[in-house]
Amino acid sequence: MATCWQGLWAYRFYLIVFFLPIFLLPLPILVPTKEACCAYTIILMALLWCTEALPLAITAFLPVIMFPMMGIMNASTVSLEYLKDTNILFIGGMMVALAVENWNLHKRIALRVLLIVGVRPALLILGFMLVTAFLSMWISNTATTAMMVPIAHAVLEQLHKMPTDRDVEEGRNNPAFELQEQKEETKLDEKDKKQDCPAPLTPSESKTQQNKEQLRFSQGLSLCVCYSASIGGIATLTGTTPNLVLQGQVNSIFPRNGNVVNFASWFGFAFPAMIILLLLSWVWLQILFLGFDFRKNFGLGEQSRNQERAAFEVIRREHKLLGPINFAEKAVTFLFVLLVVLWFTREPGFFTGWGNLAFSDDTGKRTEDGTSREGVPLHMTSDGTVAILIAVIMFIVPSKIPGLTQKPGNPGKLKAPPALLTWDIVKKKMPWNIVILLGGGFALAKGSEESGLSKWLGDKLTPLESVPPAAIAFIICLLIAIFTECTSNVATTTLFLPILASMSQAICIHPLYVMLPCALASSLAFMLPVATPPNAIAFSFGGLRVTDMARAGFMLNVIGVLVITLAINSWSIPMFDLNNFPSWAQSNTTGLCGVSQANVTTASP
Repeated sequence: MATCWQGLWAYRFYLIVFFLPIFLLPLPILVPTKEACCAYTIILMALLWCTEALPLAITAFLPVIMFPMMGIMNASTVSLEYLKDTNILFIGGMMVALAVENWNLHKRIALRVLLIVGVRPALLILGFMLVTAFLSMWISNTATTAMMVPIAHAVLEQLHKMPTDRDVEEGRNNPAFELQEQKEETKLDEKDKKQDCPAPLTPSESKTQQNKEQLRFSQGLSLCVCYSASIGGIATLTGTTPNLVLQGQVNSIFPRNGNVVNFASWFGFAFPAMIILLLLSWVWLQILFLGFDFRKNFGLGEQSRNQERAAFEVIRREHKLLGPINFAEKAVTFLFVLLVVLWFTREPGFFTGWGNLAFSDDTGKRTEDGTSREGVPLHMTSDGTVAILIAVIMFIVPSKIPGLTQKPGNPGKLKAPPALLTWDIVKKKMPWNIVILLGGGFALAKGSEESGLSKWLGDKLTPLESVPPAAIAFIICLLIAIFTECTSNVATTTLFLPILASMSQAICIHPLYVMLPCALASSLAFMLPVATPPNAIAFSFGGLRVTDMARAGFMLNVIGVLVITLAINSWSIPMFDLNNFPSWAQSNTTGLCGVSQANVTTASP
């Protein structure tokens, strides 16, 4: 019997892929409508994504098969959804990030900041969190964590070196990172000291206590890296894939939204939330792993500096090994800064961007007062255009100052230096599966609209109109934060965003009021090693148990939900005009929100 169960477990993915479609088949057979067929596809893909019985990207291809065969959409229309502007933005942004990573520019930034911050316990954690969060805003969370965790453990190795024999003989432990320092003894006479003061620790007890403190600090430093990578990714549109899923879903479901979610608007909304969440996470991790003795944590007490100097020397030596900044790093830095500036100034919202000035679209889309008609953008470019432009330039600019160099091994033959970015690098490191996964999500959203499933679902969700919107947003954050612990954050946003869009239309609230919390909460994967790749990387270095990560991550999930709830109910309201139901969302409904919209407008101050 045991062998039988082991065999079934070994073949569980094959069995899921074979029996799951058959198990769900009664749905389209008993309810032979397009809505039921589309629901069958969505449920099947959701379960395959949750179980990962098939690779996520392969599951994302199912709409290409299912929708044409079920009469929902023709194959050409479905295929067009797999390479939209959001996919182009992801590809362009990722190529620029690969160039930054290839020339070790991210490592130079990280080491330089750590040299500035120092290696005192609380400041060291803060330094690693700030560096990791900043880098994960621009390059992938996984690559950032994979670079920062080894640096952190190299520093820890110096901080946790064993004390000398003389220290052991004298009963002293290593005080450099002794996290709970005893308070200074008050001046008592010898009799009081004998009565009140505890007996000194033996060398073995002192060593055990020191090892426990070192282990806790190691755990805290490892977790701060993986957590800050996930937190930092929410700040920019290209920082993590769920943000791009949101932008693509909004543009797909509401094509006349006027590009309401772009790089500048997203940064203005998400960056303050990221900063608040990062600082609160730092405080929580410091309390959990360093204790409440903040004076000691900041290195204000009397303590030896030997290990601190050794750890600082590790960082300084690693930075020195990078050598002086070369032409390639300078060129990549310039192009990267140029990319960010162009993203911010293309359509900032509070002044006319270069996209409207230089590349305006006047083909019948303006009204008499010169504004956009029905939310149609007035410019031809997008954030993806800018990203691809900078990426192409990186394929053109040489990595050394232009000039001929001799080919190694063949002094008589000359060759030109390689470009800042080559196709071999892109081919090896580009996560093409994410591009396909994005396309599958857009295909699902389009199929839900074409089949009428979105409208049907919206009608069923109408009773939620009596629930306060703030309560709905909070429940959504909580639900997504729980769901993303065991499911890919991309799959989570792909499945929930179309449902939330239909719900917003049904109860006449701004779609972004429920869609923005969903995208942000999908990055709150802090409790399990399998929840996100950064967690798995930190866990693989050892010293962590699942209970350690779950204990720290549970509170971070609670903090994250509260911060997102604060963000969506405060500064995001004037930014996106969340108090009013937009006309570009109403155009996709039956028009029942007209009365509600008038009431909201009248009630607004």
